[in-house]
Amino acid sequence: MGPRFLYILIVGAAILASLALRVWDPTPVARLRSLVFDSYQRLAPLKFDPELPVRIVDIDDESLERLGQWPWPRTVIAGIIDRLGVFGAQAVALDIVFAEPDRTSPGEILRLWTNLRGFGTIAEQVRAMPSHDTLLAATIRRVPVVTGFILVPEEIGRAPARRGNFASAGDDPLIFLRSFAGAVNNLPEIEDVAAGNGALNWHPDRDNVVRRAPLIVAWQDRIYPTLGAEALRVALRARTGIIKASGASGQTAFGEQTGINSIRIGPATIPTDATGQVIVHFTPHRSERYIPAWQVLEPDFSPSRVAGQVIVIGTSAAGLGDIRATPLGPMPGVEVHAQVLEQVLSGTYIHRPDLMVGAETAFLVLLGGSLIFIGYRFSALTAAMVGGVMGLLAFGSSWIAWTGFSYLVDPVFPSAMALLIYLTQTVISYLRVEGERRQVRDAFSHYMSPDVVEQLARHPERLTLGGESRELTLLFCDIRGFTSIAENLDAEQLTRLINRFLTPMTDVILSHHGTIDKYMGDCIMAFWNAPLDVEDHATEGCRAAIGMTAALERLNRELVEEAAAEGRRGTTVGMGVGLATGRCVVGNVGSEQRFDYSVLGDIVNLASRYEGMTRIYGVDLIIADTTRQAAPGMATLELDLIRVKGRREPTRIHALLGGAELAEDAGFQRLRERHEALLTAWRGAEWDRVGGLLDECGALDPEGRMAGPYELYRGRLDDFRQTPPGPDWDGVYTARTK
Repeated sequence: MGPRFLYILIVGAAILASLALRVWDPTPVARLRSLVFDSYQRLAPLKFDPELPVRIVDIDDESLERLGQWPWPRTVIAGIIDRLGVFGAQAVALDIVFAEPDRTSPGEILRLWTNLRGFGTIAEQVRAMPSHDTLLAATIRRVPVVTGFILVPEEIGRAPARRGNFASAGDDPLIFLRSFAGAVNNLPEIEDVAAGNGALNWHPDRDNVVRRAPLIVAWQDRIYPTLGAEALRVALRARTGIIKASGASGQTAFGEQTGINSIRIGPATIPTDATGQVIVHFTPHRSERYIPAWQVLEPDFSPSRVAGQVIVIGTSAAGLGDIRATPLGPMPGVEVHAQVLEQVLSGTYIHRPDLMVGAETAFLVLLGGSLIFIGYRFSALTAAMVGGVMGLLAFGSSWIAWTGFSYLVDPVFPSAMALLIYLTQTVISYLRVEGERRQVRDAFSHYMSPDVVEQLARHPERLTLGGESRELTLLFCDIRGFTSIAENLDAEQLTRLINRFLTPMTDVILSHHGTIDKYMGDCIMAFWNAPLDVEDHATEGCRAAIGMTAALERLNRELVEEAAAEGRRGTTVGMGVGLATGRCVVGNVGSEQRFDYSVLGDIVNLASRYEGMTRIYGVDLIIADTTRQAAPGMATLELDLIRVKGRREPTRIHALLGGAELAEDAGFQRLRERHEALLTAWRGAEWDRVGGLLDECGALDPEGRMAGPYELYRGRLDDFRQTPPGPDWDGVYTARTK
């Protein structure tokens, strides 16, 4: 076998392997492509058009303050809907499910009365009053309202009501839709009088980011629209939608079942992916899109604000938890519904048709063939330069396609393939010069060191979703003093502050290979080592926590500078972070109404408790002893032996003060030695020695990293000197709060 044939065979195999990987498109490759497309959305988002007839009636924090805590009596909702109908709203979509009777209805309250003696007439009058649900249904009957329901995997509930129908052309759409077995519906008297009924389900990607919005879903063997699609149908006064799938005229060649291509509702033809989802072209958050719910009920409310508009009623209140991760950061779910409607009404779509994959594959073939020829005839440097130019061409053309035509063209895979071919050529050249097979293997080992994503691309069987037990590192992060901060800000300012806090914290976590589990108001829960295997996940979690403190310092500087420029007092944010490492169960967990890919286990509770302990000990970062053992290179100092609320067995907690550079510092090592002596004296009840060691440790800590813990121990020391602990004292601190 000659060298030329060997060269063509090996490089050709690399190209064929790349093409096979491109056609297969495993999850890590798709996720990397999604991250690139996310950056496009952030760099060049869609511009908000205030003329589009879509608005959000927002159940925001101010509305809750004015109209009472959630859930409101259905009469309040009825009043809002009635006003919207009177003012000429084109359609009203409810991002809310009224699954149970209103507890504030007269009949429901009557059941709570235990003694009706002497109130017979009053009781009869109350019984004669219509329920709040009946009043809401009567209002919905008069106004073009679209109600919502939630599809769930379990066989519960009844079949949701259908108002419009769908006809299909080509292959059966049910083949390509995610099917559910049960549903959480509105009360029948509400659902039966609505002009439309749509699903509230989202299908986020595996990193929990919403990039696409489904237009249709399947309940058993029936097709239902989602809330946005149904609101569009009602607003356009359409009766039947048309689903065009592969096999329809002009859609797919060679009889391949490639999925759904488009959905037509009234005059709007909406391009979709194979599963009937539209790629959302997000705009940044704009206050003009929102109308606080309380304003609709005001006597001086201007009808022009809602006349002829499609109204979506939902919530942005942080405490109600309807916050979604999107390419532009956290966003209320109701706003995603509204942005989908705006996108359809403006006809501004993101396009990634089936032929795009073919075009990208053709480019791969052209690129591979060119590099084979150049790499054999010219030097490796020339091949590298040509590959680099073609990689830049791939990114440049992808960016032009996005900004000029809203087309998504993958620049990552061609560039990665160019690098792969170049590395392959380099290995072959090395083999040809040295002539030994062992050196070829060494060269491949040197150049092909895989990172986490590449490992998954080679071994997709290691990615297992569903209920499984594995070791994870958990992180909880929360804003300190959030209630007092919220009291000094209005709803829009508070929402903006939360977004400005969550966005950089999320970026830091993701940059360290973490997965965001959920946002809980101002709190973030994240974990490492699922669904992707993350090497040294405890260390990555610690590095992320340290990076979050640096990001918070930058945010606080920006807030102070902005406030000074505006001549007002600035608001700064404090943060506590808890980390714990241990075995957990990972899978789809939740309730019949909502479910997520999340984590269950005792270690989750510990991480949450440790975040709360940061307030007691006066440090920003507290980690479990298991995390310290799994990340031995970090700069840590043991804080205490504590028995957290809800647990009998004590655990050791440590303050995370820095990374490997601080851990190797001679001054820090001296502080650690004296600090360990302090803990030994403390647990031996050597109170006089403890006082001296506290002074020594304070002197060795000029930056005050441990000022909070040492102040806490001084207070405990004074208490123990006055009231010594009993002979059975074990040195364990029992926490009385979470």
